[in-house]
Amino acid sequence: MKEKRLKGNTLQASVERQRRELYAILSEPMTEISQACVEVWPERIALDQVLGRFYKEIPYCKFLYALDATGRQISDNIGRQGLLTQDYGRDRSTRPYMVGVGPEADFVLSESYISLREHRPSLTAIKVVCDKEGSFIGYIGADFDLSDLPLTKELYEEPRQWRQIKGDPSIRGGVFFQSRVESLLDKDIGVVHGVLEELMLDHGVYHVMVHYSSSRSVIWQYDDPFRYRLLDIEALVDPDTCLAFPRHIYPPDAMVPSSVIPLILERFRQLRFMDETLYLRTGTLNIFNGIVGLTFSCDGSHYLSFEEFLDPKHTFWLNSVVPS
Repeated sequence: MKEKRLKGNTLQASVERQRRELYAILSEPMTEISQACVEVWPERIALDQVLGRFYKEIPYCKFLYALDATGRQISDNIGRQGLLTQDYGRDRSTRPYMVGVGPEADFVLSESYISLREHRPSLTAIKVVCDKEGSFIGYIGADFDLSDLPLTKELYEEPRQWRQIKGDPSIRGGVFFQSRVESLLDKDIGVVHGVLEELMLDHGVYHVMVHYSSSRSVIWQYDDPFRYRLLDIEALVDPDTCLAFPRHIYPPDAMVPSSVIPLILERFRQLRFMDETLYLRTGTLNIFNGIVGLTFSCDGSHYLSFEEFLDPKHTFWLNSVVPS
């Protein structure tokens, strides 16, 4: 297995860290099984007996089986319920975990894939089997359901550098044949931003998503973080809406300082009215990870830190905010 040494606590680094741990757990017992199977290869009943004896040595394993050099199954499946015969003789050579696997691989932990029967995320460990003379004769396979595997010890961190994501090509292709239509929110954008600012500063709202074109906002609150609340235009233009939310001091561990929230909302306003063709459709802000999200009329999206968003010298602004 070629290990990727990715630094930090990104999504990719977290995945690779988990794969290295699994590789280390499985490598030795898979080697022991392959050596024991050589003694009885390729006898079906004898292979089933050896695999059954070693099954509990493979932690988290769903199915254990033997394949010949062409990828055809020459044993039954050994599983938690015992012997399962339906896959004997099955050609596994075209399955994702077998593509690119050869005699030189020794031991491979596949990328994740969707299983055929249960349609669940899975992965497979493949150990090359050689006879006593060192000649390649087949493989030992061990299937795993991702839900059975041990979880990583910590959640990865969302990257904060500027990221651009292109949207629907059909929308981008027709962007210059459209123009911004003034929404109800546009007409009262000052009042709407005032209400949202109050909710974030004094009423426990930590994440806002403002849909300017459709005149609504979705908010998440500290006291009930697993549910979002939808505010329509009537709620957004009524300062009394704030009375429906309990008072909450601004969290000291928020990444976004309270003083810059009005500045971020003002930037949203500038992007909304910057051009009649290219304009902001949706703006989001999360005060804990400090990420600003922007989706434009061309369906292109940007994600960047609030510091970058507020820096007029940042590339985002120097590129005239041309959306993806």
